[in-house]
Amino acid sequence: MSLRRPAKNQPESFEFSPSSLEAANSIVAKYPKGKQQSAVMALLYIAQRQNNNWIPLAAMKFIAKFLDMPYIKVYEVATFYTMYNLSPVGEYFVQVCTTTPCMIRGANKLVEACKEKISENENELSKNKSCSWMEVECLGACVNAPMMQINDDYFEDLNKEKTLKILDKILNGEAPTPGSYRGRVNNEPENNRKTLMDFKNA
Repeated sequence: MSLRRPAKNQPESFEFSPSSLEAANSIVAKYPKGKQQSAVMALLYIAQRQNNNWIPLAAMKFIAKFLDMPYIKVYEVATFYTMYNLSPVGEYFVQVCTTTPCMIRGANKLVEACKEKISENENELSKNKSCSWMEVECLGACVNAPMMQINDDYFEDLNKEKTLKILDKILNGEAPTPGSYRGRVNNEPENNRKTLMDFKNA
């Protein structure tokens, strides 16, 4: 795992918006008295969604006070889990799975597309500051490999050409349609196969 560091440019302050505060209080209320620190991961996610998909240090300090826990413990959680973004990622955050199933199905071509359209380097904003990309470990859609995640949506059964078209859309501020790009429903078998042993229709 690569070393994860917070962004150099940090906002001076952070606090929950009214809707985020309501969500945070609702989550904390589910834990027994004195165990509110267990809500730290959920509150970090709320802060990330509120703050354009990344968590500044000020948000970690705010959450530490909110949960009455040491700031360093919040920092440890935020820097350990890769689902938390420690620097700006843009309006569209592209995560390309390059774990074995996706790799052998051509994930490197998706990476090439990201380098061509977004930035040559991972975790670097595009020229128009609208998006960034990174390689990630398994996203749990191995049957539909290769695939990538953009914000909360999965884009599956991809190749380089289809990936380039998707990236063109987000760079132009358009919302691409998630799901399979070979027309499959969820992860249904192709060619009418019903079992792993059904070779005649494979």
